[in-house]
Amino acid sequence: MTDIASGRRSRFWLYAPFVLLAIVAIAWSGFWLVVRSRVVDAVDTALAREAGLGRSWTCADRSVTGFPFRVELRCASLSLASARWGEEVRVQTGPALAVGQIYTPNLVIARITGPLQATLPEGRKLDLGWQRLEASLAHRNGDPERVALVLAEPTASLTAPGLATESWRASALELHLRQNPTRPAADQAVDLAITVKGSVLPALDALLGTTEPGDVDIQATATQTQAFRIGLNPDALEAWRNAGGQIEVTRLVSVKGETRIEAAGQFLIDQTHRPAGQIQASLAGVKQIAGIPVGGLAAGLGSLLGGRLSAQLPGAAPGLTALPPIVLREGRVYLGPIRLPLQPLPALY
Repeated sequence: MTDIASGRRSRFWLYAPFVLLAIVAIAWSGFWLVVRSRVVDAVDTALAREAGLGRSWTCADRSVTGFPFRVELRCASLSLASARWGEEVRVQTGPALAVGQIYTPNLVIARITGPLQATLPEGRKLDLGWQRLEASLAHRNGDPERVALVLAEPTASLTAPGLATESWRASALELHLRQNPTRPAADQAVDLAITVKGSVLPALDALLGTTEPGDVDIQATATQTQAFRIGLNPDALEAWRNAGGQIEVTRLVSVKGETRIEAAGQFLIDQTHRPAGQIQASLAGVKQIAGIPVGGLAAGLGSLLGGRLSAQLPGAAPGLTALPPIVLREGRVYLGPIRLPLQPLPALY
């Protein structure tokens, strides 16, 4: 009898690990299904909320997979139709994938396949392309804390009836957003950092008289950003303007071959709905701006202003020449008291 009882106990411990593993697997499968259900509900709720705000998102052939340790939301294509700009705006991309790890529920990674094609008001069309696009979103209780976007070899072209096509390309672009941890909560401040490598923008080339690819580094802070919770549309821009929102550029460095520009300034939207503000800039290696020789311009303005040009920016690289303030006012661009021969800036909305 003792031998029989002993054999049963030994067989119990033999099978116990497999039974325990099966129980854990069943429990984990149930947990993953609960998480998947919550993700689906959250997506449906977000889509319904967006539709209520006039933006209709379509995720073609939507699927939610990723068992056992991930939740993957896949779309064969992603499209948006919005009537918030007066005329309907339509945007469509290729396949899209959003991934969240079970053990890091507050972080979402997304990959989108191009191209992106957008139909804009007034008959304009925007085409964006890239070799790779990856984005990440860190959030707490649904409120974004950090956003990152990385594009490899991005390209863009904008066409409008009666106007020449405007194009841009670069070897790489990175954009980072985060809630500012030091400003008062009333400022609703968000830090912005943009890095562009190998940028080619023909309109800028014509302005500076050089065609070499350039690198751009921008660091800025935007205030009153709660206005954009309803999206990026005329209502949001008007709410941001009325709240006194500004973009404070603390660092802008552009390098194109021997050309180097460093700047800082503030931007807002004026009553005509055009960009307005002032920029303090220093430069080196720039021979002309909008066809005006910089050397003669600086000398002439220095004489006109009694030898007083803009103060050199703190921390600027040595050898830079300070320019008079660049002012955006009523849709025009001024260099000191001189209005540059540029087309008026269009209203944003």
